[in-house]
Amino acid sequence: MEPKSIRLKLDSTGDTAWVSPRVVDYALLLLLATLWGASYTFIKIGVETIPPLTLIAVRTMFAGGLLLAVMRWRGVRMPRGRDIWRSFLFQAALNSVIPFTLIAWAERSVDAGLATILNSTSPIFTFLLTVVITRHEPATARKLFGVLAGLAGICLIVGVQALNGIGAQFAAQLAIVAVTVCYAGAAIYSRTFKGLDPMIPATGSLLSGAAILIPLSLAVDRPWTLSPSTESVLALLGLSVFSTAFAFVIYFRLIQTLGSVGTTAQAYLRVPIGVALGVVFLGESLPVTAWAGLVCVVAGVAAMTLPARKTAMSAAS
Repeated sequence: MEPKSIRLKLDSTGDTAWVSPRVVDYALLLLLATLWGASYTFIKIGVETIPPLTLIAVRTMFAGGLLLAVMRWRGVRMPRGRDIWRSFLFQAALNSVIPFTLIAWAERSVDAGLATILNSTSPIFTFLLTVVITRHEPATARKLFGVLAGLAGICLIVGVQALNGIGAQFAAQLAIVAVTVCYAGAAIYSRTFKGLDPMIPATGSLLSGAAILIPLSLAVDRPWTLSPSTESVLALLGLSVFSTAFAFVIYFRLIQTLGSVGTTAQAYLRVPIGVALGVVFLGESLPVTAWAGLVCVVAGVAAMTLPARKTAMSAAS
């Protein structure tokens, strides 16, 4: 029997403090990690013949347009107020415009394994921003353990030797670290859209991002002069439909159920998923340290997403 969601007492801001996650939310967290984990491959193939700015401009435009069409089919309307669209614009800057562009640029020189490790640190910055600034979620020792366990798992899976490349392309690596800070801020700011259909902020932020990026792409890259390969075009389609449109809907739903820290924990799941795909489709083998890393990752995600029993009991009373 599926457990019911548990609504806690309102905090000082008037928001619901916590909603108990269900089994389906953990399945969606795994799916989100898979979709965003695949984005690294899509981007790597895409930027071979498409400039980063144009790649991301088309990504946000196509994904936003697709979600808008689905919303109209469902009979869901976008809000028209200026304030909400300002929020969409700010969310777009944190969650798509800046991070998408920086990752696409960085992956021209940064090795995929190193990029994965650096980008998996977003839960750390989410945890730190929550502790220092917003304090909208309980910053417990258990969540701190989850952050540390997840990082330890990443290092064990990929191999500590993969970190030897740090410093070789310092600017690109620094850009990926900046991306993780943006994602942390975006996860926390997403609370602004609590109560909305998850497709509304997903569509609004993507369309806002496209409005920023398309003029820049036209001015800088002159995309009509490009000759992208078939592989890059297909990668761009996969990136737009699966790793952006579909993934964003899941992301905004999980923000409402698992919280910002819990949702960013999917960053830890990207690496083990990539390793598993290598085992299944490429015949790769896992060393003992990698299996130990998988245990650490699972423990870390559980520590950051499972609600405290005492808190749940007090809410039910």
